[in-house]
Amino acid sequence: MSTTIYLMARACYRARKRIVGLWLVIFAALAVLGLGGGRSFDNEFRVPGASSQEALDQLRMTFPATADTAALMVVVAPPGTRVDDPRVKGALEDSLADIATFDWVTGTDSPFGEYVTGMIADDGRAAYAQVRIAGGVYSFTDAAAAQLDAAGEDLEAELPGSVVRMGGEVYSEDLPEVSIVEGIGVIVAAIVLFLALGSVRAAAIPVMSGVCGAAMAALLILASTAIMPINSTTLILALMLALAVGIDYTLFSVSRHRAQLRDGMDVEESAAVATATAGSAVVFAGLTVIVALLGLSIAGIPFLTSMGAFAAAAVGLEIALALTFLPAMLGFLGERLRPRAGSRRARPPHRVARGWIRGVTRYPLLVVLIVVGLLGALTLPAKDLELALPNAGRSVPGAPDRVTYDLITEYYGPGANGPLIVTAPVLETDDPMAIIDELEADIEAMPGVRSIVLATPNKNADTAVIQLVPTTGPDDPGTADLVHRLRDRAPEWKRDLGVDTAVTGFTAVSIDVSERLAAALLPFGLFVVGLSLVLLTLVFRSIWVPVKAVLGYLLSVGAAFGATTLVFNQGHGKEIINLAEPLPVISFLPILLMGILFGLAMDYEVFLTSRMREEYSRGNSEHWLEDGFSATSGVVVAAAVIMFAVFASFVPVGSGMIKPIAFSLAVGVAVDAFVVRMVLGPAVMKLLGRRAWWLPSWLDRVLPSLDIEGEALAHQLATRDWPASEAPGAVHVQGLKLRRGRTTLLDVAELHAPWGATVLLTGPELRRTALLLALSGRLRADAGRVRVLGLVLPPETRTLRARSTFVDGGSPDTWAALEDSLGEIVFVLDADALHGPARDRLEAVMAGGDRTVVLSGDHDSADLLAPARTPLTVNLTEARPEDADRPRSLAATPT
Repeated sequence: MSTTIYLMARACYRARKRIVGLWLVIFAALAVLGLGGGRSFDNEFRVPGASSQEALDQLRMTFPATADTAALMVVVAPPGTRVDDPRVKGALEDSLADIATFDWVTGTDSPFGEYVTGMIADDGRAAYAQVRIAGGVYSFTDAAAAQLDAAGEDLEAELPGSVVRMGGEVYSEDLPEVSIVEGIGVIVAAIVLFLALGSVRAAAIPVMSGVCGAAMAALLILASTAIMPINSTTLILALMLALAVGIDYTLFSVSRHRAQLRDGMDVEESAAVATATAGSAVVFAGLTVIVALLGLSIAGIPFLTSMGAFAAAAVGLEIALALTFLPAMLGFLGERLRPRAGSRRARPPHRVARGWIRGVTRYPLLVVLIVVGLLGALTLPAKDLELALPNAGRSVPGAPDRVTYDLITEYYGPGANGPLIVTAPVLETDDPMAIIDELEADIEAMPGVRSIVLATPNKNADTAVIQLVPTTGPDDPGTADLVHRLRDRAPEWKRDLGVDTAVTGFTAVSIDVSERLAAALLPFGLFVVGLSLVLLTLVFRSIWVPVKAVLGYLLSVGAAFGATTLVFNQGHGKEIINLAEPLPVISFLPILLMGILFGLAMDYEVFLTSRMREEYSRGNSEHWLEDGFSATSGVVVAAAVIMFAVFASFVPVGSGMIKPIAFSLAVGVAVDAFVVRMVLGPAVMKLLGRRAWWLPSWLDRVLPSLDIEGEALAHQLATRDWPASEAPGAVHVQGLKLRRGRTTLLDVAELHAPWGATVLLTGPELRRTALLLALSGRLRADAGRVRVLGLVLPPETRTLRARSTFVDGGSPDTWAALEDSLGEIVFVLDADALHGPARDRLEAVMAGGDRTVVLSGDHDSADLLAPARTPLTVNLTEARPEDADRPRSLAATPT
């Protein structure tokens, strides 16, 4: 991966004008689509397959008046009067008649209707009417709201002393807004970048990349509203993530670039290497975020799936910018990013980091106990986390929908704000009204039911509708219990009345959404934890490091949940975040937080721990922890501060849905970066010592190598000018060492074979087999340099295998292998075992001279195997026992 990114980054550096131009074209195209073709957001929470959703969809066809979106008009009579007084009643009905003439109104429901009960308060002081809206919530414009408000004001003026308020779900539409406060996060990020990079120009690149990626993600979402329903929260979530990860990902590469320029590296080479090394970690970290976000589809809820998909697309855009736009911008700035000689940035500042790591690892066990204890205590309140979908009762006090909600609660009880609907098909029954009366009586007698508002068949007399008011509010657990009691009675009503009943309404759908999300939390948690264990095992080739990382992630998630419970549910410190009152948080917050925080936590784990492993793998067995931490902690601190600032900036003025999401992400990032990764992590690594990198040998053999540290690229760059151009050939070996345990099995000082040559490896079977496997890319050498067909091993092993043919002389399918189209180089193991047509075919290949052939076999078989050509023979003679640990140099010499 690092090699591919290196080549791509160098190409982008050289073609920087074209790359920037291409991104500008993409931006312009998205702007045209997003600003010209976008539609309104769809905040309806649907649950495909849920009985409440299916019943609601059916009700919209059979009885649209009960399923339509509606505004509410609440009227409180003047002091000393009742709403059923002729003067008050007449004025209200005249106002409703006028409202019914508006072209966007499909009808009105008067509290004095023939089949309506319960819309007049028990004391007669208040009544409410419904105004049904054509097209639903998202067709209710500001102009329509103003027209309806004016009608309410006219009625209030006609009845001096009365109170008339408009509200309902159409007034609850909370479209996302980006204010100047969110810009504070970008300003903080720019300041931190300047402090971390020491250059205004260098700091401008991550900000530019992050803002461009966020803008394109927003335009993509706006354009997509024309073809699919998208929740308004999706836009703000994508903006938050794009800004945070976009700035962070570019910061890692720019920081590496500045360090390499400080050490004297050429600008173009530094841009490519920085993008390839830091960029490989960026790709891995970004992909973990993307996979976790796409994993939100596990819940099976469309709005959450699209939310995760578009957030993942935003992260993907930022990754693409970090790999292409960044090296192009580095090319434009060139030498201007090189730190001046003698400046503070010309010296690596590790003293603070070293002091920190020595402090937290002096008493590692004590540090572990303190951190786990504190985070465990912060997690405890999470057991009382209250979740709900948004409703008017959770709007800001004083908002029109909240005022209406509070008036209805005052005069009708909290359940009137969340009525439930029971439906039953009655087309095939003999006496529909008798069935409706019996259902009404049974329901009215159930605990938790305050009253029956409506009990009637539709116009076609094929569907019965019973609308009831619970005694509890829409997000009260008692209302969910009532829904389950109604559903539990369905088998009994089917047996006694012969009808299938369903419970629906917006409150029932909201309850089903919350329960579906709760049921998906455990599978999603297992998915995230399992994924992190697998990915981190691949990256770090360790058992204990992934376990440590996952346990730390769980502590971070728990602390974020606990802090959210304390502030939002219990109201502790709510003033700090501009929260008017305690309230439940959005139902999908847990699954969303777990997915996003997983990806972000893995970012810091990868950037910190990969450098520790790099130090350890280079032989720094004593100070790998301190050196690895001090080399990367500064940039990780800067990245975490930036991410925290971006998330925190969305909290003060955030909407009801986005505020708790932004708050929990800000807390989670801060805890994970500054407590878990920079305190708990080093302490645990200190306790583990070298055991941190333990991996069973059998697992090490089967796991693929991701090499996000760029070790393969470093090896490739070190050998790109070797061998010299005046010594071209198909096979080149220098200083190749193969070990078994502590014993050096093989030490080849020099081996060069020209194109079209035949190389015969002879000597003890174990040695010649090992060398042949190493040259064919099937055995990794312990040291040395190997280039075959111009490809550096091991980084380009896969390419070599695609261009070569490997034949086992002792295998029964050898003839088939030789019959197939052969590669540019042919490796034959135990060539002296070939016989018959296979040997004839091999001799023909060697005689042709158009392919390089590497054989292993007995020295005596050289004439037999290649009578038409004189092979280069490498005789791997047996060493004496006393020379077992002494390096031996073997050279290829013609015989």
